[in-house]
Amino acid sequence: MLSKKRIPVRKHISATYASRAFTRPIPRYEIPEDGVGPDVAYQLIHDEMNLDGNPALNLASFVTTWMEPQAERLIMESLNKNLIDQEEYPQTGVIQARVVNMLARLFHAREQHEFVGTATVGSSEAIMLGLLAHKWSWRKRREGKGTSSPNLVVGADVHVVWEKFARYFDVELRVIPMEKGRYTLDVDRVREAVDENTICVGAVLGTTFTGQLDPVKELNDMLLELKGHRGLDIPIHVDAASGGFLVPFLYPELQWDFRLEQVKSINVSGHKYGLVYPGVGWLIFKDREYLPEDLIFYVNYLGSQEATYTLNFSRGSAMVVAQYYNLLRLGRRGYRAVAQSCLSNARYLAERLEEMGIFRLTHRDIRLPVVTFSSDEVDVYELSRRLRGRGWIVPAYNLPPNAQDVNILRVVVKENFSRDMADMLLSHMGETLKEMGRGKRGDGEIPRIGGQIHTKIC
Repeated sequence: MLSKKRIPVRKHISATYASRAFTRPIPRYEIPEDGVGPDVAYQLIHDEMNLDGNPALNLASFVTTWMEPQAERLIMESLNKNLIDQEEYPQTGVIQARVVNMLARLFHAREQHEFVGTATVGSSEAIMLGLLAHKWSWRKRREGKGTSSPNLVVGADVHVVWEKFARYFDVELRVIPMEKGRYTLDVDRVREAVDENTICVGAVLGTTFTGQLDPVKELNDMLLELKGHRGLDIPIHVDAASGGFLVPFLYPELQWDFRLEQVKSINVSGHKYGLVYPGVGWLIFKDREYLPEDLIFYVNYLGSQEATYTLNFSRGSAMVVAQYYNLLRLGRRGYRAVAQSCLSNARYLAERLEEMGIFRLTHRDIRLPVVTFSSDEVDVYELSRRLRGRGWIVPAYNLPPNAQDVNILRVVVKENFSRDMADMLLSHMGETLKEMGRGKRGDGEIPRIGGQIHTKIC
């Protein structure tokens, strides 16, 4: 005879918001003596993070804020795998090597070159590693001639990580300042700044300030001339954090990469227009000879001899896998389509902003999907603050010396910024300008139709 087990009846339903944790304060800066339930911990943190901005309306960041659900599934499946641990997770190492090879070929590394590279947590780490390699290579070239005064020549348009490198690793930073109307590297002034102690010249493919491209080809030609006349063999490191996944698809004939003789290393951010969530970056060397052996460490902590060249040791493999997913999923044609769509929407936004009669573009030749603009009629910092009240994150900032009195706004157009979103942003900007008493132009009101800023149908 089968015995019947009595199933206990639950007399109370667990209600997350009725928990004591919601009626008593939880310490913010010390570990609580007693923990809370998983639902409570989740809900507390989830609700608090609602105070963050909406990633879809974050036009300040270059960083990817949307990926396909299949990519997110792969990310979740890879979160618990340590990228460095290739003894236990050998396929993650294989995938990393595949991506390095794909990017090296995208950047026109020749087959006869023994190109090498590594995944990083972002372009900042990649730049640090690339510049360290150039410093070590410079010291080797200078053997017997003195190595006490290395310098690095860059434009004022570089990211702050270049300044960090110079300070952290004791290198003199020679910065070519901006000028009003010129916000990229001045090649003629680079010629005057370099000497036998220059470890590298930095060029930017898509500046943080204005989204413009440094003249890498002209820089390369000038350095080749110096090489021939003065015997100075100065390499170029290209910071392609923003442009490395755009320029090859938008302007395939533009020479900025390993096709140029003096370009020896390139970094790119996978979590920008590589369309991957943060954080993943890539460092690619044109040839194995530009990565000094002294900088490579061989360790056997994890069960086998492994070579490592990173500032970090342990790190997740999820975003490396996600990068590989995108490269397979999109292919060249897919990346080209995304880049062209972003650029088209950026140019559309720029045209409509100019039509308002209040804004002035920092440059009309928009080659990357980044729109920067200023105004003599409105406080851009106040406009940025008010737009934040409507959910839009549009940063306002001033440019570096000698253009520090130029205050601009920037919109980074990403894959999820549609033409419809551009119209909504323009509409909200028009409403905000009216609130600020700047909704007039010389020829009357900012034209509006049905609550939207009037725009041409394209």
